Formats: sequence, C-alpha cells, structure tokens
Amino acid sequence: MTEPDDAAGGQSRSRPAAAPRVRMTAAQRREQLIAIGRELFAERGFDATSVEEVAARAKVSKPMVYEHFGGKEGLYAVVVDREVRALLDRITAALTAGHPRELLEQAALALLGYIEEEPHGFRVLARESPALAPAGTFSSVMNDVAHQVEHILGAEFLARDLDPKLAELYSQALVGMVALVGQWWREARKPDKETVAAHLVNLAWNGLSHLEAKPTLLTRRS
Repeated sequence: MTEPDDAAGGQSRSRPAAAPRVRMTAAQRREQLIAIGRELFAERGFDATSVEEVAARAKVSKPMVYEHFGGKEGLYAVVVDREVRALLDRITAALTAGHPRELLEQAALALLGYIEEEPHGFRVLARESPALAPAGTFSSVMNDVAHQVEHILGAEFLARDLDPKLAELYSQALVGMVALVGQWWREARKPDKETVAAHLVNLAWNGLSHLEAKPTLLTRRS
C-alpha cells in the first residue's frame, strides 16, 4: 500500500522498509542480559529487581532469561562474580611498588578508580547482598583485599621488629578505612581521587600526631 500522491510532484511515496532485526548469538544475548542485570541490580538492588524487568529491557521473553541463568539468582551471581574478580584484579595489578607507603597509595587509588570508572559495578557490590550470595558482599571482597595487604604488612613488620601476627589487624583497619571513605566519595566526588588517596595515606602512614599539612602521593611525584 502506498501513501497518497505528493501534492507537489503527483508521485506516490512508498513507506520506508523497516530495518531488519539483527539476531544475537547465544553468547551475545548472554552478555546483553548480564549488562542489563548489572544496571538494574545497581539501581534497585536484588530484591527490587525482577526477571520481568530484565526481559523487558532486553526486549526478550522471560523464558530467555531463565534459559541462560535459571532465574534472577543465577543472573545476580554471575554479575557479582564478575565485579569481584574485576575489582580484585585491578587492585592486584596496581600493587607494583616496593615501598610500603607506595603500595598503600596504589591500593587506595585502585579502589577509588574502580568506584569512579565502574559506578554500576561498585553499587552492586556495596548494596546489601542476599543471603544466597554471601561471597559477593562488599565486606567479603574487602576481606580478600585485606588478606593481600596483610602479606605486605607482615614483611614490613618483620623488618621493623614488630609482631607480624598484628599484620592482619592492621590490614583490616587500613582496608576498612579506604573502603568506607570510598563509599562516601562515591556520592560526594569531592575532592578528586588523588587528593582523597593522599589524605587517606597521610592518616594511615603518619597517624594523627604526625599529619602532613599538604600531603601528596609518592607515586605522583616526578
């Protein structure tokens, strides 16, 4: 069927053909659903997100979501597992310096960088996780990071004739401090992450009794 004749030229105009729908491979569809689930879990949390919403955003049927993940719980587990690995990989890769203070700086910058660059991922981890995914809670991720920091502190404690058994306590304190400030900075976004990291390290390294007035990062000095 054509449109009425054009008033100016007297010629009929055909409706433009609809663009063909591009079919996704199973792998592409799975990645699309993971990305959509990540956004929804970040925005609303696990309990407030439904399979219906995931399917609607992806423009697929609910059975498609169940086919790939078995349900909302399966999708959530995949999203959390990816974020946990991404954050831990980022922090592990950042720890390249030899000096303990620089290592602390690198760990703080890595976490703040993740918060800045992956806001959806951080919100997923920082939200209250359901009981079905205890390994995916933010505290459990930070605990893994603390274990890595513990090894660094243990060696430093030995070199300074301090009790290496206390390295675990100090690593939990340091990582917890950075993590809580990171959650605050996620919303505040002031000052910039380098300044936040510098002040965190200032407190951790110098203590309240020896705070520097204008701390800077060793890793940013040239």
